[in-house]
Amino acid sequence: MTYDNIELGSQQALVKIPFELCDHRQIRICGKEKMIIRDFEPKHTEEAAEIALGGYNYERAFTQALPEISGIPILKQLAGNGLGVAAFEGGKMVGFLCSVEPFENAFRSTDVRGVFSPMGANGAVMENHGRIYAALYQAAAKKWVKAGAVSHAICLYEHDEGAKQQLFRYGFGMRCADAIRPMETIDCAVRSGYEFLELPREDYAYIYPLHLALNEHYCSSPFFVNRKPDTREAFLDCSEREKVRFFAAKTGGELCAYMEVSDQGETFAASGKLYRHITGAYCLPEHRGRGVYRNLLNYAINTLKSEGYTRLGVDFESINPSGSGFWLKFFHAYTNSVVRRIDERITQRVSLV
Repeated sequence: MTYDNIELGSQQALVKIPFELCDHRQIRICGKEKMIIRDFEPKHTEEAAEIALGGYNYERAFTQALPEISGIPILKQLAGNGLGVAAFEGGKMVGFLCSVEPFENAFRSTDVRGVFSPMGANGAVMENHGRIYAALYQAAAKKWVKAGAVSHAICLYEHDEGAKQQLFRYGFGMRCADAIRPMETIDCAVRSGYEFLELPREDYAYIYPLHLALNEHYCSSPFFVNRKPDTREAFLDCSEREKVRFFAAKTGGELCAYMEVSDQGETFAASGKLYRHITGAYCLPEHRGRGVYRNLLNYAINTLKSEGYTRLGVDFESINPSGSGFWLKFFHAYTNSVVRRIDERITQRVSLV
């Protein structure tokens, strides 16, 4: 595909001249060599992986619990779906932006189609970093909207301020984060009056009322996420299918908090034989602020550490103040997923897209 020439402003990296989708796009930045935007193809994966590894290792310098890696396998999976773009300057790739196939019910709480660029599926060199992201998103977003996707999510690294600030200028907001820590206990006083345990599989049904309470919490301000709750049977089936483990706090013979732990999370760093991931968590409001959940976290860490696991991760919504406030005290965030929901009526004006 080509694109008409466009120029980016020298201060705010604003695209000044609209373009029509063709075979390639050339962008002149501050009088320097033209940048060309092309469709992302399988032949681009090697160059893209080099850029992606550079971004990952830069983030790893801030978050040492992240594992060392040698490749980005997701790029091969996304290279052929026609939804990605790559930026070249002087014949060398300087950035790329790919996504998964469009999916319905974005975030399981909307009635619109969405796309998502996972960790490792986007990146850019350091020079002109934000402006490269500006050009990449403009080209990729056109493809995404043509595919009917109006919820656009992109996973960026926590310390990639250039990309985040550029996408904030383009109407994105932060939504989710991934975080990690070594499998070591946190510093907290022992809480008396509570029992901490791992539930046997036959007792998983006792978690379901807390699962429903968590779903109600999703609906509160400023969270405002209205997901249809699972039935009891669906909850138990999912727990069995995904082989999750439940750790819980109990007082007066009743459960008051739980933690769901799985073998992997949502990024390629959130996996491995020595890794475990928190995929669900809730504490009844009347038991918060007492150190109950800190003790529950320590109980789970001690159990998992005794089994040989060395790293623990979690993903959470930044729009959940109680949840994000807790996790960021004890875990190191390494991604920020940003989201933009455009006016879905634009899909009626395909000729303008």
